Amino acid sequence: MPALYPAIDILGGKAVRLEQGDFRRSKEYDADPLEAALRWVNDGATRLHVVDLDGAREGRPVNLEHLGRIAAEAGVPVQYGGGLRSVESVDWALAAGADRVVVGTTAFTDAEALDAMVQSGGARVWVALDVRDGAIATAGWMNSTETTAPEAATALAGRGVEGFVYTSVDRDGTLEGPDVEAVQRVLDAADEAPVIYSGGIGSVDDLRPLGSLPLEGVIVGKALYEGRFTVKEALAVL
Repeated sequence: MPALYPAIDILGGKAVRLEQGDFRRSKEYDADPLEAALRWVNDGATRLHVVDLDGAREGRPVNLEHLGRIAAEAGVPVQYGGGLRSVESVDWALAAGADRVVVGTTAFTDAEALDAMVQSGGARVWVALDVRDGAIATAGWMNSTETTAPEAATALAGRGVEGFVYTSVDRDGTLEGPDVEAVQRVLDAADEAPVIYSGGIGSVDDLRPLGSLPLEGVIVGKALYEGRFTVKEALAVL
């Protein structure tokens, strides 16, 4: 059964949520990201997904201090992504306390750097498949490619990438529900590499079809912040 990953997106040192990856449409929920982390863990979360939005925009990790605080005090594994575009940045994130890092842009722009990251971090280095309008988006979701998520999953799994975080950017922050058929296509293409899904979860009912798929996990952000359901209710379904 999929695990639940409450999302903590950090922008300007605060926990926020964007809509469809648009930095102009951000909403602050917690002045301190650690507060969000502790709230989800106290409600039953056994792992967390942290995104450095500042890092994604600037191309380097910006919020490693917050990552370190969350990893040290939450007491659960923390998955971290955003701005990880060099081997050094991956090493910094892992040293700061990340249990797993998620690399996006570099996986599609610098094959040698990605290979070096995987060699350095091994199974702790996953790749983000962020999809907008049917194709992979990079650079904090601001640039587009012509590669589809299934194509990328097949190619990268063949190169030793251990797992993927597949995000529907078009649905992210909209609460409109997942595209289950698209998720299944990515699972089929990943060739048994684990996949975590993110994007559009708005209700407990949205989790039910995902719970029947062989996903490693499901990331939920806005729905939890908006009180659409609780961590405990999500865990009961998944």
